[in-house]
Order: sequence, then structure tokens, then C-alpha cells
Amino acid sequence: QVHLVDSGGGSVQPGGSLRLSCAASGCPLSNCCMGWFRQAPGKEREGVASIYGGGVSTYYADSVKGRFTISQDKADSTVYLQMNSLKPEDTAMYYCAADIGFCRRDMAGRLFPMSFWGEGTLVTITS
Repeated sequence: QVHLVDSGGGSVQPGGSLRLSCAASGCPLSNCCMGWFRQAPGKEREGVASIYGGGVSTYYADSVKGRFTISQDKADSTVYLQMNSLKPEDTAMYYCAADIGFCRRDMAGRLFPMSFWGEGTLVTITS
């Protein structure tokens, strides 16, 4: 069973940075897709970034490309999402997620929902 504990959310001003963490267990590093999704009030859930195989491949949504970086500590499988140049539209509940196997995307290139989820951590960008 895959177990995920996400943390690191908070409130920052526009232009600021945050780093989210996801402590993961039960997902084999060499064949594990881990990702971050977010959902703002009244909006659809959005796949923000993913990483496969401890860094073999990564994916970023266009909305965060160049500002967010996903990485994974191979020693303990913790996944991080470094978020820079934050904007008010980045405000959302962020969820860590995982799947055993490849990361999947739909026909539009968007990250597929995953099987295992963390509880979520709130990110608020406000001046």
C-alpha cells in the first residue's frame, strides 16, 4: 500500500517561494510515478507536475513551467515541489499523488489522476 504525507503549504506574497514535500512509502522508486495536483475553489483539479523513476522523466503543466521544479530524494523517496515566482492564481489546495508504473497523460497532454493521494496542503498567495 502506498502512503503519502504532504506538507509545506502556507501563505506568501506574490513573487515569493514555497517548497512542498511529500513523504512517500510503498511505491518502488524505479517504477513509481509521483505527482502534484492542485484544486482551487470552483475550479477543476489540475495536474501540476510529475516525476517518474526518481527523475528519469518529469512533466510540468504549462501554467507552472519555468517556475516550479519537481524532484525526488532517492534516499527516502520524498518528493519536493519547489515553487518560485508564485502568483495569486497559484492559490489552491495542493495534493501529492502516486501510481505504481508510468506517469500517464490524457489525449490533451494533461496528467492523469493517480491511485494514491495525500491529504493536501493549502497554498495561499496574497498581498
